[in-house]
Amino acid sequence: MEMKQSNAHSNFADINEVEEEAEQEPQQQDNINNNNKRFSGYRGPNRGKQRPYKSFSRQVSLETGFSVLNRESKERDDKKSLPRSGRSFGGFEIGGTINGGDGRKADFSMFRTKSTLSKQKSLLPSIIRERDIENSLRTEDGETKDYSINENVSAGRYFAALRGPELDEVKENEDILLPKEEQWPFLLRFPIGCYGICLGLSSQAVLWLALAKSPATNFLHITPLINLVVWLLSLVALVSVSFTYILKCIFYFEAVKREYFHPVRVNFFFAPWVVCMFLAISVPPVFLSNRQYLHPAIWCVFMGPYFLLELKIYGQWLSGGKRRLCKVANPSSHLSVVGNFVGAILASKVGWSEVAKFLWAVGFAHYLVVFVTLYQRLPTSEALPKELHPVYSMFIAAPSAASIAWNTIYGQFDGCSRTCFFIALFLYISLVARINFFTGFKFSVAWWSYTFPMTTASVATIKYAEAVPGYPSRALALTLSFISTAMVCMLFVSTLLHALVWQTLFPNDLAIAITKRKLTREKKPFKRAYDLKRWTKQALAKKISAEKDFEAEEESRH
Repeated sequence: MEMKQSNAHSNFADINEVEEEAEQEPQQQDNINNNNKRFSGYRGPNRGKQRPYKSFSRQVSLETGFSVLNRESKERDDKKSLPRSGRSFGGFEIGGTINGGDGRKADFSMFRTKSTLSKQKSLLPSIIRERDIENSLRTEDGETKDYSINENVSAGRYFAALRGPELDEVKENEDILLPKEEQWPFLLRFPIGCYGICLGLSSQAVLWLALAKSPATNFLHITPLINLVVWLLSLVALVSVSFTYILKCIFYFEAVKREYFHPVRVNFFFAPWVVCMFLAISVPPVFLSNRQYLHPAIWCVFMGPYFLLELKIYGQWLSGGKRRLCKVANPSSHLSVVGNFVGAILASKVGWSEVAKFLWAVGFAHYLVVFVTLYQRLPTSEALPKELHPVYSMFIAAPSAASIAWNTIYGQFDGCSRTCFFIALFLYISLVARINFFTGFKFSVAWWSYTFPMTTASVATIKYAEAVPGYPSRALALTLSFISTAMVCMLFVSTLLHALVWQTLFPNDLAIAITKRKLTREKKPFKRAYDLKRWTKQALAKKISAEKDFEAEEESRH
């Protein structure tokens, strides 16, 4: 009887957990030998009986292994929002690891300019810091995730991690490299988008010069003194913003690099040169000393850097890659096109008509490409966030500037100028009809994106009123001029209040502190557990096939 009972028990496959103690290994070996007898055709007294799989799952200790795998998969599937404190790389505390665990504040030196002298002075601390970051990002398998701070961030990563009027706000499920709770240094909080203020003011100088000199608005008797005041104010704004941003380039060049690779802010690197050309075009008459043309050196100084940057950006659009136009196109891309028309106007004022025609042709060709791309939104392009709607007013700027440039080059508001003007007028009306596009956003520097296109459209309307005199054209010119001036005055007062009184104009610039890739706490399953699961499936398959062969032999005997 004892022999029969032992044979009966030997039919069960008893597989213990991998992590069990060594004293149970002899028993496992005996059970495996008995199972080998069973699979090789061994016939015991219980042959022909169907054993329920329930007893097998109760005897085999693989149940624990499956529960481990299920628990890991559940933990992996649970998507928890990452803490937005900026002190963690997806759960790895930076404050205690990178900063040495002494409770110091965030290390802003990661965005500082990397010079040879600074590397020699802080070689050892930088090595320790990089090693701590690497250790904190090391997985259990010994692999290191690449979240390098100063490497280039892809354009798609900015669209995926950011939102806001100019992609300047971090989404809820994203983490950043710097803390949000404490205030960052001023230079790190100063964005390239501040040149939008200079664009709005300098374009107003052009508008008031046109209102003072245009025959269509002579009945208003506007004094050129307004143009002088606005021009000086624009010059002060340009010098202040440029000086501050040059300091940022000197001390935090790594942050400037991140702004350059930002799909929206890269277009504002054209803005300083466009502002300079606006100031050259709208220079007050008291400074001209009866000169018919400006000096050509002015055009070379202002248009040269713009043209070089233009070759770089247009080359990226043309050659493809991750920064091709269908991937990075957004309304602010018009800034890289408008400068061609403004440069054409300035070239005609210095007496270079052929150069002006060349720039107009280049600008109009690329305007058509950007216009069609933004209208189509190809399936391969990144999704355009709804918060980018305020900068849709950039659609008006390019055709308006093209109309003014053509009129300046050829001296008449002919069919081509009117075609561009009517395109701009239609886009203006279509945006006004959808006024809800421009509501629901808190005040920021991005609001200055409204002013520059509206002012350019107003100047184009004044030129149209000169070519087509009449009450409707004059009324349209005055209406658009009043709207653009009122907008600039409102934004100028709001900017002063937020900057000087409430001190909320420059919050932490979260857009430059995003990680290169999305940080998650996802872990790979343990190798042992994976091997255990695979071995279990093979063992079950062998057992089932052996039982089927055994049943087939029994049926053939009967």
